[in-house]
Amino acid sequence: MQAQHPSSSELKATTAPAQHAESTFKPTRRMLATAMIGAALISYLVHKSPDARQHLASLTNKASRLGDLSDRDAAVVADLLAKPIIPTHIQGEPRYVF
Repeated sequence: MQAQHPSSSELKATTAPAQHAESTFKPTRRMLATAMIGAALISYLVHKSPDARQHLASLTNKASRLGDLSDRDAAVVADLLAKPIIPTHIQGEPRYVF
C-alpha cells in the first residue's frame, strides 16, 4: 500500500491494517506452560513455602508429561527442587538460595 505525504512527492510505504481479529498473537501451549512455570518458580523463590514448592513441582511434572517443557528447563527446576527449603532469615542473618 502506498500513501502520498504532503511533504514529498514520493510515495511512501504504509502498514496495512489487520484484516481480522484472528491475526492477533496467540501463544503456543509450550509458551503458556513456560510462563506458568516461570510464575510458579518466582513464587517459590519469594515465599519458599511447601505449597509454592508443590505447585511448582506439579506444573513441571504435568508440562513434562505433555511434552511442553524442554529437558533443559525441567533439569533447572529439578535442581532447584532438589535443594532444601531454607528460610530467608536464620538467626537474623539473611540467607539466599539460588
